[in-house]
Amino acid sequence: MHKSKIGTLLLLITCILTACNGAGTSSDSYAVRYSKTEERAVPGGIVTYAYTSPFQGLFDPAFFEGEDDSNVLDFITEGMFTVRDDLTTVPNIASWRESEDHTVFTFKIRPGVRWHNGDELTVEDWKFALETIASPDYTGPRYYSVEMIKGVEAYHRGETDELSGIKVVDPYTLKITMNSARVNTIDNLWPYPMNKKYFDGVAVKDMADSDQVRKRPIGIGPFEVEEIQPGQLVRMKRFDHYYKGKALLDGINYTVVKDSELTGLLENGSIDIATITRDTYSALKQLDHITLMQSAELSYEYIGFKFGQWDEAAQQNVMDNPKFADKRLRQAMYYALNRQDIIDRFSYGLGELIETPVPSTSWAKIPDTEINTYPFDPQKAEELLDEAGYADIDGDGWREDAAGQKLVIHYDAMSGSKTAEERTKAIIQDWRDVGLDVRLNGGQLKELNLFYEAVENDDPSVELFNGVWGLASDPDPSGLWRASDLWNYSRWSSEASDELIREGVETKAYDREYRKQIYHEWQQLVNDEVPMIFFAERTNITAVGERLQGVRVNSISNINEPDKWWIK
Repeated sequence: MHKSKIGTLLLLITCILTACNGAGTSSDSYAVRYSKTEERAVPGGIVTYAYTSPFQGLFDPAFFEGEDDSNVLDFITEGMFTVRDDLTTVPNIASWRESEDHTVFTFKIRPGVRWHNGDELTVEDWKFALETIASPDYTGPRYYSVEMIKGVEAYHRGETDELSGIKVVDPYTLKITMNSARVNTIDNLWPYPMNKKYFDGVAVKDMADSDQVRKRPIGIGPFEVEEIQPGQLVRMKRFDHYYKGKALLDGINYTVVKDSELTGLLENGSIDIATITRDTYSALKQLDHITLMQSAELSYEYIGFKFGQWDEAAQQNVMDNPKFADKRLRQAMYYALNRQDIIDRFSYGLGELIETPVPSTSWAKIPDTEINTYPFDPQKAEELLDEAGYADIDGDGWREDAAGQKLVIHYDAMSGSKTAEERTKAIIQDWRDVGLDVRLNGGQLKELNLFYEAVENDDPSVELFNGVWGLASDPDPSGLWRASDLWNYSRWSSEASDELIREGVETKAYDREYRKQIYHEWQQLVNDEVPMIFFAERTNITAVGERLQGVRVNSISNINEPDKWWIK
């Protein structure tokens, strides 16, 4: 499953992998697995963390692309700031002071923090990371996290060798000047350092394939990499000079296993912890020595309408597809879909129905009482279709469009789970039951990469598509919803939406209540316009073996403070 756990703007697409809740889970935004209070944590031992897809091996925060690699990074790296369970960003290694006009930030980092090779962390390492991402030769996807720094555009275009907005005051003090005041600067600013000395002599364009990233990565976290078997195994040992003190465990083995073998390996104790899918849940929930820990993911499943295409020259979304122009059609399709039944039948009840793209754990989430929750109501759907002029004129059982022309809607979804095909049939049937001739595009599900290639490139055959977006801690919709956002795959935008998004980060938004109201208004807008059907907020299920203690999961990760894990 590909998603970012680092940074606050949504970064990457996540594929549809659904698990489910049940006995032994918690419905909170986080859950904790600790031993009985009378038991004392015992140092020593090695834990095995399993993953079911080969990892790419991009073991630096500036370059990784998916969860497969970020799982390792959660053990070996840490950022200057951290995101708490309530999704607020707080100091970690660095604290900061903000100027009155909110454009100059003075950061102080903790002295004595060591890299795994023994070097002391200084602000030069953080400055080096910011310059790497801002470089015209940078090949990764994180430029958004430095674009707010003064002078970054000229640096990124190669017009200057100095990033003017960054000044080193002393080894532990860094001053960064921003282009303008933005309420979520700290949430978006890149927080991960790179060891400047360690990368000496490596050109930015070569970093992603360098030994420093692929074979011998180092960090400042509680565990250090000892061995890498590409795509299959990362063996990590305790880093004895970790600035918070030695971890309890001797080490972590991050291993790749087949999805079909996951249940058996958890059952016999060969692995200690893994994220599971709905295909393994039914078996694992029967095991007394496995705890299934639940947390709300920062992600949501949706069904998007294609309103147009991306204009590369203009760097804008163009809404030139009239098929879904009438919002009554879109609203009718929302009412016609029995989302809860589909979740219950194919995801063991996993997931909570949502009506907006702001996660339920966010302070900015609008109460459901202030929006339309689009309950399953096929009669309402039919009434809306009739009102909009979608009627069965020729008597063949299918509604024509408002102009009297034959209406066929093509639907795209991904393969990958055992129930994907039956689930897709159920979704399509709900629409067909109200007279809409919806058909699976090409007659079959698409493999994940082919699916997103078609969606991203605005393949003309893609009209309605079922995807998932991974989110981040700050509720700013920038990156996904503006007319200028490439990742706005539906290609929907409006002046009202763009204006609210702008207002949500401008100076007035430093008042949290004002900002919350702006985002409530924005959610009301998208809830009424229905640029996509918001299907469900996803739930993550982590299976933990009985010997592993101290695990805490939240909406960001199931690897939190691994230095406190221990073996019972």
